[in-house]
Amino acid sequence: MRILLDTHLLLWAADDGTRLPAKARALISDSRNQLVYSAASLWEIAIKSGLGRDDFQVDPRILRRRLVENDYEELAVTGEHAVMVDGLPSIHKDPFDRLLVAQAMVEGITLLTSDEIMAQYPGPVRFV
Repeated sequence: MRILLDTHLLLWAADDGTRLPAKARALISDSRNQLVYSAASLWEIAIKSGLGRDDFQVDPRILRRRLVENDYEELAVTGEHAVMVDGLPSIHKDPFDRLLVAQAMVEGITLLTSDEIMAQYPGPVRFV
């Protein structure tokens, strides 16, 4: 299964992994799953880190290098992803999270999230 990690899960997985929910840890460690990260998550991290957010204190360049070294697949943001956001219900206000949902829908991959609001979207969104 291809699994797109939301930004917080991505940060927690890249850290020591202790903050990951057990369900997420199991799916991430399952070698049958292909792990995917979005370029939008790196963009979000770069912006929020630059704003001094405590929960985003990581160098996005180093994070990207670690992800690539650990065989994560990078998902670029396309025009198709961007226009899919327009069709989403207004459940979540965060534009980065909305884009991740749109990417999962367009690509037909499972989006893992620990965000209860984000998990309310229809489609391939799985709460862990």
